[in-house]
Amino acid sequence: MPKLFLIFIYCCLFLRAVAQQDTSVFKYPIQMDTVVIMAARTGWDIKGFIHRVQTDTTFYKAFRSLHIVSFTATNDIKVLGTGDKVVASLYSHTKQIVRKKCRNMQVLDEKITGDFYKRNKDYNYYTAELYAYLFFTKDSVCGENDIVNGHLNEQGKGKLEKSKAQLKQLIFNPGSHINGVPLMGDKAAIFDDDIARRYYFKLLSKNYDGEDCYVFKAIPKKEEERNVVYNELSTWFRKSDYSIVARDYSLSYHTILYDFNVHMKVRTAQIGHKLLPTIIYYDGNWHVFTKKREHVIFQAVFNY
Repeated sequence: MPKLFLIFIYCCLFLRAVAQQDTSVFKYPIQMDTVVIMAARTGWDIKGFIHRVQTDTTFYKAFRSLHIVSFTATNDIKVLGTGDKVVASLYSHTKQIVRKKCRNMQVLDEKITGDFYKRNKDYNYYTAELYAYLFFTKDSVCGENDIVNGHLNEQGKGKLEKSKAQLKQLIFNPGSHINGVPLMGDKAAIFDDDIARRYYFKLLSKNYDGEDCYVFKAIPKKEEERNVVYNELSTWFRKSDYSIVARDYSLSYHTILYDFNVHMKVRTAQIGHKLLPTIIYYDGNWHVFTKKREHVIFQAVFNY
């Protein structure tokens, strides 16, 4: 018991020192396990790692790389109604073929239930429309690349483009400011002082699917759960190069104009020289004033 108590005291003092040392990047205490503490003692740069957490582009690059490689995908989208009963769905297998810097998509098979489509074959649900916008293509698309510099912040015209830009920020740059969402303010910016103080932060050493990783977690304090957007944000960074191999999100927020409760899990894998998404899971229940509530669950599985 005395030995455990001394280890606890040492950890507390060490965390306090780290918090003081890293004020230029992140000044709130980070709970660390013994493996991380020992790594820090041997010279591992915690300050540099937190900076990587805030500025990572490997995750976004993995998704951009989807547009320049061939793959097959399983698309499973379910629209839930009262009592979480499935009222509409799409289940399909698609194949993307890339030749001479152009990509085309083939629908290998497709099963539809309910009112998933309108009569003109447009999507009857906004989440399905956004899914198709991100992962499907009807015509040949050419000249794309997976260069990320400057692309994360770009925003086209139109409501769908605006929603896509906001979704990119939430998925690929969590903790950043999300522009154009009314009544939310900067509550998604978990690294800003006023929001960071509402969270507990953890940095752990874990093995994920055979990869030795650092896991960074942000979890709101119990008394602050109603005042934040991210209920959980967990990211697994591969130690060898700090690429993101997994990320779990849980987000919710309620206003008089809208509310949402969203859970997401994303997994990636090293395929040749590229990091690529393998599984995307989404469970989102949201409502916007004047619009019909949507509760949609989807899973996309990519094979290369």
